[in-house]
Amino acid sequence: MEKRRLGRTDIYVSPVALGCWPIAGMTSLGVNDADSRATIAAALDCGVNFLDTAYNYGRTGESERLIRDCLGARRYEMVIATKGGLHWGPAGERVHDARPDTLKRECEESLRRLGTDHVDLLYLHAPDPLVPVAESAGGLAELLASGKTRAAGASNVTLAQLEEFAAVCPLAACQPKYNMLQREIEEDIVPWCTVHGVSLVVYWPLMKGLLAGKLARNHVFDPADGRAKYPMFQGEEWQKNQDLVDALRAVAAECGRTVAQVAINWTIHQPGITAALCGAKRPAQARENAGGAGWRLSNEQLAEVDRALAARGQPVSRGAV
Repeated sequence: MEKRRLGRTDIYVSPVALGCWPIAGMTSLGVNDADSRATIAAALDCGVNFLDTAYNYGRTGESERLIRDCLGARRYEMVIATKGGLHWGPAGERVHDARPDTLKRECEESLRRLGTDHVDLLYLHAPDPLVPVAESAGGLAELLASGKTRAAGASNVTLAQLEEFAAVCPLAACQPKYNMLQREIEEDIVPWCTVHGVSLVVYWPLMKGLLAGKLARNHVFDPADGRAKYPMFQGEEWQKNQDLVDALRAVAAECGRTVAQVAINWTIHQPGITAALCGAKRPAQARENAGGAGWRLSNEQLAEVDRALAARGQPVSRGAV
């Protein structure tokens, strides 16, 4: 698999990254450690060298611990990204705390869980409403200077917050959501990152599985499946999205790929995009995701996708999902 430069660093990553939220088992159904370890191994064997996790992926760092179990002698083949500034409260609530001391403490704990003395990329997971972004960035700058991380990034930030961060800490990567149905970053974040040499490592390229082509029109969501609460998966929006998936299915048949691979390939070849985080909890999913790289949709196929997106129209509540 090709490798792409991360920002202006000397780090090179695969355009398909393994998103390690699903293996934490918090919102995905049917997760177990054996499958999770096999999923990581399958991704590595397919040429994926970029693993993305976070301090709060799991109540007690399950995702980071599973990565540790799998790396062994392959650690230095891998680019490991983790995040800090979010943790789980006693009632299961998500708590923002991006004070510099907290970011340093969480980084140390992440390193212990991962069994390594440094990570390759450390993100501010999300801005803390009570802490200026510049202050959080200062904490990451200290971790960068100390060698605890080789590069720093910011996730879930506005353009103004991105600029505030970059004024204090060298910025290698920005991590926003992005897919065929959620393209808001094209208006401001993508141009800014392109000009400033910042990589865009995007999450939700398959829109929580919607663009994978495996959910039927009459799919009934399990009550424990959190996707059912989102507008994208409800009513008329759901039917419009299924029409789009049908069009993608035709494109996939033309190029001998799966719908998921078409969606991933489209994403990683959009201007400014360095890599897409593709979650998986089974080895077959990791292999399918990896197959989204190493080829390109033709101009005719891209035009078909554009026509399908135009027919679908702008999603309702795009920013809410």
